[in-house]
Amino acid sequence: MSITATPTPGSTLLSPGDHTLIMIDHQSQMAFATHSIDATTLRTNAALVAHAAAGFGVSTILTTVAEKSFSGPIFDEIADAFPGAEVTDRTSMNTWEDANVIRRVNAIGKDRLVFAGLWTSVCIVGPTLSAIDQGFEVYVIADACGDVSAEAHERAMARMIQAGVRPMTSLQYMLELQRDWARTETYDLTTGIAKKYGGAYGLGIIYAKTMFGASEGSRAA
Repeated sequence: MSITATPTPGSTLLSPGDHTLIMIDHQSQMAFATHSIDATTLRTNAALVAHAAAGFGVSTILTTVAEKSFSGPIFDEIADAFPGAEVTDRTSMNTWEDANVIRRVNAIGKDRLVFAGLWTSVCIVGPTLSAIDQGFEVYVIADACGDVSAEAHERAMARMIQAGVRPMTSLQYMLELQRDWARTETYDLTTGIAKKYGGAYGLGIIYAKTMFGASEGSRAA
């Protein structure tokens, strides 16, 4: 039996309106002990995710743990992307056990969740496994997470993947939201975030535009 291809996206691809992003404990004290990824890269990746989500209008929950007594404020790059947004502070290591966070999840009402945060083996494993157990579809942005060692991060990712979590990266997250350069209304948003936070890819966009006037999505003659 033959299969007929159609130009439609796969059902597991993310779109801006089909999920809630939950960013957990991107805070100074948590970052100090993170060694699976360097602090600069972590902050850059978290910023890329936050600004992409804000720009595309993704429903987003920001949460911290013991902000005033121990862990410090959320990264400025995230706060800047969501000025004036509610940040839910918790005592629980497992975000899913915090009634205020769950209230926000239920109020938004999306059954597809995307997580990023510190540390992978505690504050990401806890809510992702809990959400999957309750029937949610779960993604984790691996390079916007970090842990006390590479081993801890990798074992946590493996454990979550075994449970059904779909892993992805920060740049992949943004480009999946854009997905077509013909979407001109978000073209400048996407390339602008890439230029600022997209590393070598962003430099390539700057170079091509400056040297040749080229842009993403342009077709060769």
